[in-house]
Amino acid sequence: MKRVVILLLIFMNSALVFGQEAEFSLEEKVHKFPKTKEGVLLEHEYKITNTGDAPLIISDYSVSCTCTKVYLPKEPILPGATYNLKVTFDTNGKFDFQDRTIYLKTNTKKETHAVSFKVRLIQ
Repeated sequence: MKRVVILLLIFMNSALVFGQEAEFSLEEKVHKFPKTKEGVLLEHEYKITNTGDAPLIISDYSVSCTCTKVYLPKEPILPGATYNLKVTFDTNGKFDFQDRTIYLKTNTKKETHAVSFKVRLIQ
C-alpha cells in the first residue's frame, strides 16, 4: 500500500511540474520614436513580465539589420518578475522611414515573440 501511495504522489508531483509554463507579457509591442536626425543612436526598453508559473528564458533574437542590438537577460526571468529588454538602433547611414521587428526566442509555448519599433529619420 505504501508503494502505491508513494507512486501516486510522484505521479501527481510530475504532472504539476510538467504543467508549469513560462508566459510572456509585454507592456508595449510597438514603440514609435519621434522624428530623429540620422546618425543618432536610439535606445528603448521593452517591459517584459513573466506571467507564467515557470522561469522565462529569452535565449536568442533575430533582426534583419546588424544596426539593431538587443541585450538579453543573463538569468531566467522568474514568475511574476519583470525585465527591461534594452534595444538600440544605430541610425547612421539610414534615411526616411525605418520599421524594425525583433523576434525573441523563448521557452514559452509560442516559442517566438515579436517586438518592433518605427522611426522617421530626417537629414
